[in-house]
Amino acid sequence: MSDILKVKNLTKTYQSGSRQLTVLQDVSFALESGAACSIVGPSGSGKTTLLGLCAGLDRATSGSVELNGVTLDNLNEDERAEVRGEHVGFIFQSFNLMPTLTALENVMVPLELQGEKNVSRYALELLDKVGLADRQHHYPSQLSGGEQQRISIARAFSNRPKILFADEPTGNLDEETGQHIESLVFDLNREAGTTLVIVTHDLGLAEKTQRILRIKGGRLMEDRLVESSMSRKVV
Repeated sequence: MSDILKVKNLTKTYQSGSRQLTVLQDVSFALESGAACSIVGPSGSGKTTLLGLCAGLDRATSGSVELNGVTLDNLNEDERAEVRGEHVGFIFQSFNLMPTLTALENVMVPLELQGEKNVSRYALELLDKVGLADRQHHYPSQLSGGEQQRISIARAFSNRPKILFADEPTGNLDEETGQHIESLVFDLNREAGTTLVIVTHDLGLAEKTQRILRIKGGRLMEDRLVESSMSRKVV
């Protein structure tokens, strides 16, 4: 199976006054199409930075990211946005729904941005899959946290992404709701054949993926295959 994501010697440095702050240093890995992978590590270790670079939300200081055959390194923001629209789904911890749009309209947004027409039926099908077809006309403020996250999951799958990035998708939810969201993400992921990359503090959630990347101090410290229980120390 071919690699959908190739990361090579990725480094991200920020200027903080007169100092340079390196939040990610020389990270390399590749991910096969259809795989489920989690990125774990303490707060401030660079997990979310790595996820954003892989998804084309930001540009690395040095190194390379290739996403579904497209090298992101020298693309401008509009070009990276086009790649994201075509290949990427994203689930945020804070849901990131548009407050002035209904549940149905939020799910329709990625499709409409791609110029697709008559998308309401497909968006409603996705809402039905996450169990919220009856809430299609509700606004985010009228929905619980778990319902908002289910809307964001439907939205993430709406453009039929090749790869789905999830940043702490259960971080703002209680345990029971979080477990429901986990099941929903994995079920939809299997059904769609999408590659899945999850940033999480929850080691129980991480163990449900096939592979765990452990980040510490901006470096990739461990790359472990869960199913085989074999691990490879990187540093």
